[in-house]
Amino acid sequence: MTFNYQLSSFLPFRDAEAAKKARSVKKEDITKHWNPDFNIRVIEEKADFYKSFAEDFVGRIRQAREEGRKFVAILPVGPVPQYIEAAKIINAEGLSLDHLVTFNMDEYADENGRTAPAEWEGSFATAMWENLFERINPELRPKQENIHFPNSDNVNDYSKLIEDEGNADICYGGIGWSGHIAFWEPQLGAEFNGDLDAYKAAGSRMVELHPMTIMQNSLHSFGSDWSWVPPKAATIGMRDILTAKQRSFWLDGYIGAGISWQRFIARLVAHGPVNEFVPGSMLQETNADYTILGAVADNVEINMA
Repeated sequence: MTFNYQLSSFLPFRDAEAAKKARSVKKEDITKHWNPDFNIRVIEEKADFYKSFAEDFVGRIRQAREEGRKFVAILPVGPVPQYIEAAKIINAEGLSLDHLVTFNMDEYADENGRTAPAEWEGSFATAMWENLFERINPELRPKQENIHFPNSDNVNDYSKLIEDEGNADICYGGIGWSGHIAFWEPQLGAEFNGDLDAYKAAGSRMVELHPMTIMQNSLHSFGSDWSWVPPKAATIGMRDILTAKQRSFWLDGYIGAGISWQRFIARLVAHGPVNEFVPGSMLQETNADYTILGAVADNVEINMA
């Protein structure tokens, strides 16, 4: 039986037909795409997924070192397991990272736009040090001045800092439940009045987190306590993602028991219309790797059990 209705008014993207079309993409077809440079793949097992992510990261660092050049990377905090695995590889190889320059994508902030101190347990800076940098032998770590995090003081100039390094060689990331990349949230699209050139050129800023982002992050980082998630964040801009020489996005949003919060948005980003209300959709027009965990790539189906 047919039941037609409008999508909820709090959603910036409200094209029901496009959503239905994306939802209908089957797992066996999810890697097919009109852009041959937008490389979609599925990795079934979590261990293989994180190992592949770590090897990709370390492999790019190693190659840059062998070629005698600086390597600039934009990094997300999550997922975390690949960083732990990467640190093990780096230590085992004795791979010096003195040529590595990192820019973290984002950092939480309070209602007044004050970013979280690194000492706060939910800070992205804390997570990066605990899961990556502190696990690397001290003599192999990147130079302290080459490790960057956005904050209240530098957020308006953060894109310029990346540009001054020659832009990123690689931008790693994931896809948010709302369709965001970094914390570039879907409601920001309304500011640009359909001007996609201006949208793509927008730089780093302080943003209000979308309600879906609050809920998503409460699930995977804050013990499901949405009151614990800060209301704002400092984030890189769309410009920083799109000017990178390469993009590599990894989708592992599987809770367990057959439940994945990322299953639909993975499809809408990769197979829906390219538009400013689904920020991740901008990746479709670029050279990007888009790797999906098998349980996330499973078909989107109603399950009332």
